[in-house]
Amino acid sequence: MDEVNIQHEQLGDNEQQFMTFLLAGEIYGVDILRVREIRGWERATRVPNTPAYMKGVINLRGLIVPVFDLRERFQLGAENHHDAVVIILRVQSAQGEQEMGVIADAVAEVLETDSSMLRVTPEFGGRVDTRFMEGLVPSGERMVMLLNVDKLLGESIEPSADGMAVA
Repeated sequence: MDEVNIQHEQLGDNEQQFMTFLLAGEIYGVDILRVREIRGWERATRVPNTPAYMKGVINLRGLIVPVFDLRERFQLGAENHHDAVVIILRVQSAQGEQEMGVIADAVAEVLETDSSMLRVTPEFGGRVDTRFMEGLVPSGERMVMLLNVDKLLGESIEPSADGMAVA
């Protein structure tokens, strides 16, 4: 897959756009304003002593970008990445704004919705971790799970005592 740059449109006050993608047969979405680009899968350089869901780093035109496998992060099972895409996102972390990549099975569509359609993530009890979910929005017969990329990825990279980033 070739690199795709995302163009952002001006929306009305109550309208929001989410880029949706597939992950283990479910649809997830992120605020389109956080999406920098979409790339085909390329093997990442593994970083020692990082969690299994951090696949490593890639070189994005001179910028070193950590790449995370959301299937593994959400415990959805491993997948062969040769058909996968890497979505490069702008994330707020303890170090400020930075670019991070997430591996998804495929990009679905840009979902444009009125903010009144957004639903609060229900509480499932202590067994289900919903802290990375910003909410839900209906799309046809299905629900799209909206991810908070700052909580999902910004908390994944924490500074260590020596100032180096640790996943």
